[in-house]
Formats: sequence, C-alpha cells, structure tokens
Amino acid sequence: MTLCIVGAGAMGRWLAGTLVDARPAVDLAFADTDTAAAEDAAAEFDAEAVTLEGGVPATDRSFETVALAVPIPAVETAVADWAPATGAAMLDLSGVMAEPVAAMDEHLPDCERASLHPLFAPERAPGNVALVADAVGPTLSPLLDALRAAGNEVFETTPAEHDDAMSTIQAKSHAAVLAWALAGDEVREEFHTPVSAGLSDLAGTVTDGDARVYADIQDAFGGADAVADAAREIADADSEAFTALYREAGDAADGGDR
Repeated sequence: MTLCIVGAGAMGRWLAGTLVDARPAVDLAFADTDTAAAEDAAAEFDAEAVTLEGGVPATDRSFETVALAVPIPAVETAVADWAPATGAAMLDLSGVMAEPVAAMDEHLPDCERASLHPLFAPERAPGNVALVADAVGPTLSPLLDALRAAGNEVFETTPAEHDDAMSTIQAKSHAAVLAWALAGDEVREEFHTPVSAGLSDLAGTVTDGDARVYADIQDAFGGADAVADAAREIADADSEAFTALYREAGDAADGGDR
C-alpha cells in the first residue's frame, strides 16, 4: 500500500511510527505546506517527501491511501484538495469529525473513508482512539489493526457523538484548567493540597502543548462560556445555593466520569 501522510507534525509522525512498528506493508510518503517538515519526517522514516504546489502534489500523483493529519480549520479544504490524489481510501486525524466525514462522503463516495481521533498527545501513546468507520474495507482494515496491535483501544462512535463529547472532554476541560492557572497566585510548594497539586500538574500538561492547537479546539467545540457561567454561578452563590451546586457537581462527576 502507498500511504501519503499529509501533515508532518506530531500526529502525522505518530501514525507513521505506529505503522512502522506494526510492520504492515506500507510505502510511506509525507506532504506538508512546510517543506522542511515534510523532508525531516521523510528522512526519519525513510519515506518520500512529496513536493507540493498550491497545497497539492506538484505532479500528477496518486496514493492508495491518504491520511490527513492537518489542523482542524484546514481539514475540509484538505479533503477536497487531496481527493484527486486518493486512489482507494482516505483517513482523517484532524480531531474534529462531522466536517471531514461529510466532506469525504461528498468528494470520495466510492472510496473507503474513516475518521480517527487519538485522545492523547503522541508522546503519551498508546491510548484510546475514537473511530468513525464510515466506509472501511480491505484497504483501511490493516491500518486500524496496526493501531490496535500497538496497544491502542480503538472504539467506534458517530461524528455527532464525538464532536459533542469534545466540547466537554477537550474544550471545557482546557478552559477550566487554563482559567485556574490564570486566576491562581504563586504559592510555596508546601501549601499545595492534592487538589491544587493535581490542577497545577494539569495546567503544566495543557500549557506544554501548541497554543494554536488549543485555540482550534476552542473554536471548533466551544465550551469556555459555559465554564465561565458556571464559575460566576459559584461566585454569586450563597451558602444554600453553593450546597446545591456542590451536590449537582458531585452527581455530574459520578455519572460522567469527569
């Protein structure tokens, strides 16, 4: 199988590394609007670096499978741009699902199609991987099997369920942690409780990433306003109202594993 990974960043390289380790029969290529990134990834995995012109291959090229590991705002355009270069299957790893799945249905109705969202940073692999198996057959199945063989828990979902979940799992969670970090004051290490120490660790994890990725998540899924509204409700609550909110939060935590 020829596989072109569009996006030579951390997630694209994670996919390449996972497939290389699992050893399915794949000839890899990398493409990126940052030519140096594509060349660096290609050198790392002994793969081809695809020359682009206007965001698509500069020559008339076709790959059996195209995997899109591009930023959320770019994925719909990437589906349309790369559809002519896709021979049998397209795989999306952008992190949003409704838009790319719809775009793949439109532009690649006769190809295999799937959307993946690894729910972890690449350096923390393996982990849970959400999957919309829109049209999976003999081309994509070996790639999905390779992800499972690497220790990832691949579970199926729908575009709507995934994107709704990401509002809480990503956007609201990130907003809450960042708000805590921005609102907090510096204190001596000895003062930290298990709760505050845990939040401090979480803040470090969130702020150790790429700000543009977190901004794209906020734009795609929203949630910060809901966090701000909840914080204001807590701030304005008297003792009785606070007690009710506390119990409501406990019920939500018990039922939602948040």
